[in-house]
Amino acid sequence: MKFVLRDSRPDDLETLFQVDQQCFAAGIAYSRMELSAYIRRRNSFALVAEREISPEETSTRSSYAASILGFLVAHSSSRGEGHVITIDVLRAFRRFGIGTSLLRAAEDRLRIRNCQAIRLETAVDNRTALSFYKRQGYYIHGTIPRYYPNSMDAFVLRKDLLSASQPATLRQ
Repeated sequence: MKFVLRDSRPDDLETLFQVDQQCFAAGIAYSRMELSAYIRRRNSFALVAEREISPEETSTRSSYAASILGFLVAHSSSRGEGHVITIDVLRAFRRFGIGTSLLRAAEDRLRIRNCQAIRLETAVDNRTALSFYKRQGYYIHGTIPRYYPNSMDAFVLRKDLLSASQPATLRQ
């Protein structure tokens, strides 16, 4: 599957919201207002994975919306730490390298912003996510009790960004 990464645009919000609703359970998925606030937050950015579509498909809004396969929202702090707020890939498009590409592109952008480390949270019972992050070089740094609305604990995962890595491709 061919896809490109790009920065999100304001007109992506509704589609990103719908993707988030499909990727996470009710109560864990962000509300439209929360997602918008995270994306618009100072020092935050959102990357979108979009399938390459034919010129005929680009003429309709529905094909545009259907072309978004996943996205990532991240934030850089003044303390030199990046934070992945969410990474979402539609279930049908997982295992095509989309999540890996989004994460690497975010790591590259955070390095440029002088972040020395990156962190994220995931549910302690999310074995798929834990395996994915481990393959990407993340390690368990701590636990946050009752992090999720259902009282589920979260692992805080961390990665050192000082080591060299391959830059990801990002279309501006």
